[in-house]
Amino acid sequence: MHQELMKRLYIIFAMLFLFPVFAMGQDVISSDNIPVDYNNPGTYVVGGVKVTGNEFLDDARILGLVGLEKGMRITIPSEFISIKLKSMMNQKYFQDVGFYVDSMSANQDTVWIRIDVKERPRVSVWNFKGVKKGEQDDLNEKLHLRRGGEFSEYVTSSSIKLIQDFYKEKGFNNTTVNILTEEDTIVNNAIRVTFDVDRGPKVRIEEISYEGVEGIDKHKLDKSMKKTKDKSWYNFFHSKKFNEEEYPNDKLTLIDAFNEEGYRDARIVKDSIYTLEDGKMGIKFKIDQGRQYYFRNITWTGNSVYPVEFLNEILRIQKGDIYDVVTLNERLQGGGKESEISVSQLFRDMGYLFFNVTPVETNIVGDSVDVEIRIVEGKQATFDNIIISGNNITNERVIRRAVYTRPGYLYRQTDFERSIRELGQMSNFDQEKIVQQGTGWELMPDPINNTVDISYNVEEKPNSQLELSGGWGARTFVGTVGINFSNFSTRNFFRKEAWRPVPLGDNQSLAFRFQTNGKYYQALSAQFVEPWLFGKKPTSLSFSAYKTRQTNSYISNYFAIYNDDRFIEIGGLSLGLGNRLKWPDNYFTLYNSIGWQFYNLQNWYSYYVFSDGRFNNINYTLQLARNSTDQQIYPREGSDLTFGVQLTPPYSLLRNRNIDYSSMSDQDHYKWLEYHKWTFSGKNYVKIAGNLVLMTAANFGYLGYYNRKWGYSPFEGFLVGGDGMSGYNTYGNDIICLRGYEDYSLTPYINGTYEGNLYDKFTVELRYPVILQPQSTIFALGFLEGGNCWADIKDFNPFQIKRSAGVGLRIFLSVVGMLGIDWGYGFDNPIKSERSQFHFTIGQQF
Repeated sequence: MHQELMKRLYIIFAMLFLFPVFAMGQDVISSDNIPVDYNNPGTYVVGGVKVTGNEFLDDARILGLVGLEKGMRITIPSEFISIKLKSMMNQKYFQDVGFYVDSMSANQDTVWIRIDVKERPRVSVWNFKGVKKGEQDDLNEKLHLRRGGEFSEYVTSSSIKLIQDFYKEKGFNNTTVNILTEEDTIVNNAIRVTFDVDRGPKVRIEEISYEGVEGIDKHKLDKSMKKTKDKSWYNFFHSKKFNEEEYPNDKLTLIDAFNEEGYRDARIVKDSIYTLEDGKMGIKFKIDQGRQYYFRNITWTGNSVYPVEFLNEILRIQKGDIYDVVTLNERLQGGGKESEISVSQLFRDMGYLFFNVTPVETNIVGDSVDVEIRIVEGKQATFDNIIISGNNITNERVIRRAVYTRPGYLYRQTDFERSIRELGQMSNFDQEKIVQQGTGWELMPDPINNTVDISYNVEEKPNSQLELSGGWGARTFVGTVGINFSNFSTRNFFRKEAWRPVPLGDNQSLAFRFQTNGKYYQALSAQFVEPWLFGKKPTSLSFSAYKTRQTNSYISNYFAIYNDDRFIEIGGLSLGLGNRLKWPDNYFTLYNSIGWQFYNLQNWYSYYVFSDGRFNNINYTLQLARNSTDQQIYPREGSDLTFGVQLTPPYSLLRNRNIDYSSMSDQDHYKWLEYHKWTFSGKNYVKIAGNLVLMTAANFGYLGYYNRKWGYSPFEGFLVGGDGMSGYNTYGNDIICLRGYEDYSLTPYINGTYEGNLYDKFTVELRYPVILQPQSTIFALGFLEGGNCWADIKDFNPFQIKRSAGVGLRIFLSVVGMLGIDWGYGFDNPIKSERSQFHFTIGQQF
């Protein structure tokens, strides 16, 4: 062929995926004027490279993919070209790639190359069909699809799988997804893509059965599987959807249930999943149960810290017990009941972080198993670096003083777990995140140096509140304005740059609150709490002041009467100190406070057996509390117990015992109030399954006297019944919630006066969360409640209980506080038409 007729070489990229460029390569098409000897590939110098056909990717990026530069030497045809073009196709950007030799030098040693590409169409719009709006937002987050992205087989297949997995988590196991495309008539080389989704019916497990099982209750086997549940009554609060991802794990825990009963050889021979009508399914397990085994001899090796006798007391397994390997591992490694101490925890509380224990079966004779428990104690570890991150508001020293882990201290597992709890109890942080390993905390052991670093990763949440609320109670509407800074800092009070809008970061509490119903009622209160006085010890300082005024002004639908010839004023101050105790354990706190109150009445109604006078109350309060709950908003385990006593000086015992109080005026009789007041509040939380929590509570209160002639105090009694709120609060009584009854309706009303001097109350509440998020917590509840109130301790009858039952909902928003609604039915209300009661807690805060 003549040189003037030679024009260019064209390499067909598609064949490069199947074969390398052979000497007789099918990938090179000889043009008319450029000689190409397929049996003898030639080596040339690249005189230049250009790109054509590209609309979206720039030349530099494509040239980077090709890897050709001016001046480099290249063999044509060659495997190098094949590999480069295949690499370009693997990028999913192109539908076609062409390799051309545009021209050649006169002496045929230099070539000018052109890369011609045909790009895949870009997607101008991603749409969904058959998908709810909220689900579209969730899918967009999962798929990470963007406008202008390329459309390829990889994008379609991966997107379909993600969509199907998304709906599988919701119980739609038969979801189908079709890809619909249409050309975009506005944007060049662009298409509009629609995911046509058909979820199909939700797949729920109707029944689970077991073949080959003897001596083990179906309930126990069903309970062992955490995510695979059928419609049995005991699974009422569990989801019945089939979770394909968790199913293999549930089969392992099913075998654990057999192991717990001594069937160490148990195995699943076959599991069959079959379809029932209406989109339901059944599962049948065929089990080879095997024989039942028992413990024989248990020996220990490698232990030097604790004697064998003590370790056996922790293990609590005797010769002849059923060979329960699950319980054996729990008592060795932990993971059983919270109240049970494991061998691992025992050693780790002594600093042996690198402790290891392994049970080994050494002999099996018939149905008996000998076990040797091998211990590697290692060396004691100490805390090294305590890393705190995520606290962009709270000062680091506030967190460091709260945790029990300090650099140089011996590692103790209980100290570490207590530190997590203390951070979870602080209202400044996300309580759900801090308990999660990896996101909330992380242990970084160093076996070489026998140290461990701990990282606490907290997430701040807004907890200062501006309250604007309205409530209806006691036949009146009351508006409230309040502000509460839960992370206040007096230390930064005089730092100008700290006012954003107020100085924060020291976990102090500062609150102001004002309630009013116009001229009829006003209440103002202020409170300050410093949880760590002087910043060195967990000694709290609290101060509060308040004043309320209520008049006989009257407001109706038609008119308003503004009077102040009748009024009651109540005010007071209190100062308290609280200390965390070390005995009986460090969950206990002791709180002491002194307070002064005054009651000023002018021609007031006979709520307090008198209508005029000024009365004073100087009291001392002692409160012993123990709080071991895991968190504040939605506790799942632990208890909260408080016992308190409030005392005034026994003035009547210091006076002449022959005084006739009945002949004294009210002003003289009650000028200095005297009483002793005893209260108890106890709550216990038990996690039943998952986040399903059973809360049981008991409350008790008694207002006593020193001198029966002096009588009960007209103030500081108990008003029982209703939602525990009041349209107005005069600080003269404790208001006790008992749902299903009207406000105060269970309080004895004698001669126009409430006289509640003794009460008890018992509650059983089943709670289940709807949302557990940093910014909001929502949970539903059902309750049984009972209690009563008496005027005199001689009338007390613990079996005279007013019963109720109902349901409710609680909503906690970090910038709002707790909102709630309850419906209760009072079984013992003599007026049947009033047995059904709704109770509201309404507030809107910003």
